[in-house]
Amino acid sequence: MWGAPAGRIPAAYAAAGRRAVPVTVVAATGFLLFRYGLGLPVAATYALFSAVALGGLSKIPGTGRQRAATALRALPVCWLLVIVGTWLSVRTWSAVAGMLIVGFALAFSAVGGPRPAGTAPGLQLLYILPSFPPYDPGSLGERLIGTTTGLALLIAAEALILPEPPPRSYRERASRAVRTAAHCATLLAAPPYALTGKAGEDAREAGAELRPLTVPEAERPAGPGLRHRALAHTGLATRTLLSRLARLTTPPGDGDQGPRVTAVLRAVANLSTATADSLGSGPEPVAAHADLVAARARLAATSAGPVPAVAGAASGPGPPVLPPAVLRRHAAVLEIADAALAMATAADLAVRGRRVAVPVPPGRFWYARSRAPRLWWYRMRGHAGRRSVFFQNAVRIALALTAARLVAGVDTLPHGFWATLATLTLTRTTMDETWSTIRRALGGTLAGALLSAGLLALVGAHTEIYAAVLPLWMLLAFTLGPVKGVGWAQGLFTVLVALVFAQLAPPTWRLAEVRLLDVLVGSMIGAVFGLLAWPRGAHDELRRAAAELLRRAAEIVVATSADVAAGRPAAATPLEVSGHRSLHQAVILAESAYAQFQSEPTLFGGQGRGAPLPGVDWQAALIAGHHTLWGSERLLEPPPVPLGPAAAESAGGLGDRVAGRMLLVSAALDPGCDTPAALVPRLDPALAGFGAEPPGAPRLYYATVAWLSALMTDLARIPRAGPAPGPATTTAAPTRNTP
Repeated sequence: MWGAPAGRIPAAYAAAGRRAVPVTVVAATGFLLFRYGLGLPVAATYALFSAVALGGLSKIPGTGRQRAATALRALPVCWLLVIVGTWLSVRTWSAVAGMLIVGFALAFSAVGGPRPAGTAPGLQLLYILPSFPPYDPGSLGERLIGTTTGLALLIAAEALILPEPPPRSYRERASRAVRTAAHCATLLAAPPYALTGKAGEDAREAGAELRPLTVPEAERPAGPGLRHRALAHTGLATRTLLSRLARLTTPPGDGDQGPRVTAVLRAVANLSTATADSLGSGPEPVAAHADLVAARARLAATSAGPVPAVAGAASGPGPPVLPPAVLRRHAAVLEIADAALAMATAADLAVRGRRVAVPVPPGRFWYARSRAPRLWWYRMRGHAGRRSVFFQNAVRIALALTAARLVAGVDTLPHGFWATLATLTLTRTTMDETWSTIRRALGGTLAGALLSAGLLALVGAHTEIYAAVLPLWMLLAFTLGPVKGVGWAQGLFTVLVALVFAQLAPPTWRLAEVRLLDVLVGSMIGAVFGLLAWPRGAHDELRRAAAELLRRAAEIVVATSADVAAGRPAAATPLEVSGHRSLHQAVILAESAYAQFQSEPTLFGGQGRGAPLPGVDWQAALIAGHHTLWGSERLLEPPPVPLGPAAAESAGGLGDRVAGRMLLVSAALDPGCDTPAALVPRLDPALAGFGAEPPGAPRLYYATVAWLSALMTDLARIPRAGPAPGPATTTAAPTRNTP
């Protein structure tokens, strides 16, 4: 297959075949070695199914070497599952209880990121296998020998057979994006103080490359550990920095933006270059970080004074008087500096962990001093509730597997292992998808059962024929199944099962009949629990999570605007403030629901509360949550100074209007049964106040207005359909289906 000219084999088949070869080699070798070479049929069974579990059923992302490393780390867990499954299987009640607990724990491990999520189905299989007859704890040693041999061979085969070129790591992507930011800052620090068209396009492309959906699963920093959190934080801060650099306007007046603004932008460029070097295993960006902190402090001191109430009045002692246009630009440049400092700190944490060299402020870097167990606890606690899609999926699959094991134990279902395996592989996160999968699976299983019955009747007890056909059929099944779909996969696997069990016991055509019955039972159990447990998957949950995120964000906007207007500092570090903690949790739940939503087909139609919202940019809602958190932290640290009566009234009023807009969009995303529908502007005409220049307003006022304006831009992006937002643009909101 791999000797064919390039381009002759479709990419999907080539990729599936590349993954099928190691699994086939290992499974066939282990099975035939133990079955015919050593006369150990139990070890042969476990060697084969161990390779199939982590090599075929599991969807571990990454290259062969990355999958091998993941399987090696999972080896102790595999031993534990075989041991526990063997000892609990002797009684139906203990086997059922074990299936409930282990099934939930393995499914819930998906909160740890793509690798644990991809490994979980294979680990489930390694617990299911010893939970069924023969109930023989005395064969535990042989089971462990087979399991260990199969997994050891799989690890070696994944690492050595048909190696794949590694993709660009997230650190490399981040390093490239940071260098792009350095180039943009350099252009903005010199005449004409603007980005070229190519530089702006490069900034947009570099930011898009850091979006999770554009990054291969194996390279996404999605784990709960310190370095993964810091690397994800690096990507978010870099995207924010690139966006703010691209939006920076040319300086007012004659183009002289002042030496301190130039110094900040040059320091941003230097820090970005040093951060990119650090991501490439270079030295720590300590000096460049300190330079930017100093340059930022000097610019903040320059723009800290108020504008005189009477034009032309003397400023007196203190900072020089600056016009509002200059203060607006200073606020924008200071936000750029904040984003660059956050980016550098997060990058240093990602590279060096707790040995970080740059200063780490509290608040947004709350995880910097926490140990791995505590970070895992935070992640699991954050998803331990019915609003988390990870929790929903774990409950659904655990209950379905438990029911399958109970039915198999109480009714002594022949080969009940197959029924439970069918439940595991055919249960989906939405009811419509589950039914569609079951229909195709039953059709494929029926075809495979007919073919198996004919093969068993024709060949009879000539096991040497089954042994010869097994490797070729296994390669065919693991190559065509992932590409052709679940129907083909079930049909091919049905024949594969017949080939295997015909070599373990006297074959009969009724084996195909039992296989069909078990798949039917297992699929019906999966369908029942798919219907009872959150049948719409992430579709509805994303609506609720995004709406809750915007409601929490509205509370933060009102509170922050009021604190800035009154000159009140934050009561504690942001994560210790209840509002910030609630919004942080809402962002986490919305991000996980969005990630699952991307993998679910949109199968629902019609109108009403349950209908999907295809015209919604969910990413914009998530970004609005992040911008709310970050902006609130920046404005309240250090403690703000009073704005003065006119500026305080303007800032508070703008905050209230932006919060009201958030609540309006929230109601449109998740309307109640009596939510009124009315034509309202996409952008509130009253928000023309963004351009107001209250007399006596300091730089902090313009920083607050810039933050609120950015949030308004995020809200305008949430409804993707329709004309571009403008002062006169209106849309029906809130309605049942359109924000």
